[in-house]
Amino acid sequence: MSLPPSHPAIDVHKHTGMGCPVVGKGHEWCPSQPDDSRSPCPALNTLANHGYIARDGKNLSVFDLVSGLKACYNLSTPLAIFLSIGGFVLLRRFWNTDLHDIGRHGRIEHDASLVHRDTPEGEKYAPIDISDRLVDQLIVDAKTGDEEGEGPEAGDRRTLMDASDVARARVRREKESPPLGAKHAEIARGEMAIILGVWETKAGSNVGVPVEWMREWIGHERLPKDWKPTHIQGLLDVVKRAKSIRKAMDEQRKAEAAVVDEKAKH
Repeated sequence: MSLPPSHPAIDVHKHTGMGCPVVGKGHEWCPSQPDDSRSPCPALNTLANHGYIARDGKNLSVFDLVSGLKACYNLSTPLAIFLSIGGFVLLRRFWNTDLHDIGRHGRIEHDASLVHRDTPEGEKYAPIDISDRLVDQLIVDAKTGDEEGEGPEAGDRRTLMDASDVARARVRREKESPPLGAKHAEIARGEMAIILGVWETKAGSNVGVPVEWMREWIGHERLPKDWKPTHIQGLLDVVKRAKSIRKAMDEQRKAEAAVVDEKAKH
């Protein structure tokens, strides 16, 4: 994992527990070290990088994940429990797990990730390296200029990512990847629905997640420096947002199909 350009170099060291010999026992960010376990999930990797769960990403219980999700992202108890227990069920794990286990292809992990390459055929575990190309494409999907004050000329700070932007990115990635089953398509929408809810903010009449926050989090698995929890993110809100993403994806596909049909007529 690469450090942001502004971050001072950190010597290789060993993580044990929720503390770090370099940044201490608080929640300062430190990237994963060679012996650490990580997954294709930026949300969980961020928990480890900030010490909300064991920084080495190993031997994690359901209770560890529930506590970390609540403390870091301010998820409600029902939502944190649903995600943690549901994850263990999908992984078919009855005891503690390492973050690496979450990358087992076809369990929770799925193709068409917004920032990771698809799992090569025959591989049991998904790639965990973040693709800079895919991150850049995700940001471009938000910079359409559809909303007032946004667009490439506005820069990351003024551009907000909302459900329609996520839908645009999901449709693009799902066209590039093997077909997703219903379960994994729902997981993919739910992942982004959670983030849209946790980081939602306003800029004038626009509502969404600042693109600079998304780039920092999804690109470096690090919490945005100027973000602080402002509300508790609940399960029902995530369900509602996931439905909004699905609806926007359906509309995007219909619009693309209409363009193809129109071209075929001429």
